[in-house]
Amino acid sequence: MPKAVVSRLSLYLRELQRVIGSGKSTISSTQLGKMLGVTDAQVRKDFANFGQFGYPGIGYRCEELTENIREILGTKDRLWPVALVGCGNLGQALLGYAGFDDQGFKVEVAYDVSETIIGQPLGDLQVRDLRHLEVDVREKGIKLAILAVPAAAAQRVTDQLVEVGISGILNFAPVTLVVPDSVSIAEVDLAIQLEQLSFAVVKQLEKE
Repeated sequence: MPKAVVSRLSLYLRELQRVIGSGKSTISSTQLGKMLGVTDAQVRKDFANFGQFGYPGIGYRCEELTENIREILGTKDRLWPVALVGCGNLGQALLGYAGFDDQGFKVEVAYDVSETIIGQPLGDLQVRDLRHLEVDVREKGIKLAILAVPAAAAQRVTDQLVEVGISGILNFAPVTLVVPDSVSIAEVDLAIQLEQLSFAVVKQLEKE
């Protein structure tokens, strides 16, 4: 399945949750497409990859479509335990993000290698030494990890995560990681995102 389609599923989900919060019970592919800046045909094509969810003359029932998308994404009736590796400023900010719990994810354990940070309270958790990773992952059934370590340490830590059975890594380190085909990586490089924005702004200014 193309990554772009899966990414749009998450965006559809966010918009549907917002629409439900406003009190609406149904939505059309045209309305949903406008929220994301895509055509109604693209919306229908995306959903057609997974089944038939619309109703003639009605469109989509928001609650039902939300549940269908969550089932596709693997977050329906399931709370995914997550390991956070790296408890510096970025790691602390990520741990404070309430959206994880809302979408079916919970940071169960946080790690660092700094003696000044290990053992310190961080939200509801206590920072643990990375040496406990293997035992914790096995006992808590963790398959997902957030990587918030310096670039120089990212590949080494990634190798440790893969070795203990982590199957999905959300990487905030500004470096491309090498992992087996059985492991999925999602890269979040803030500098690259800003570069993409600056490119778009420059092109817009050239038109003016």
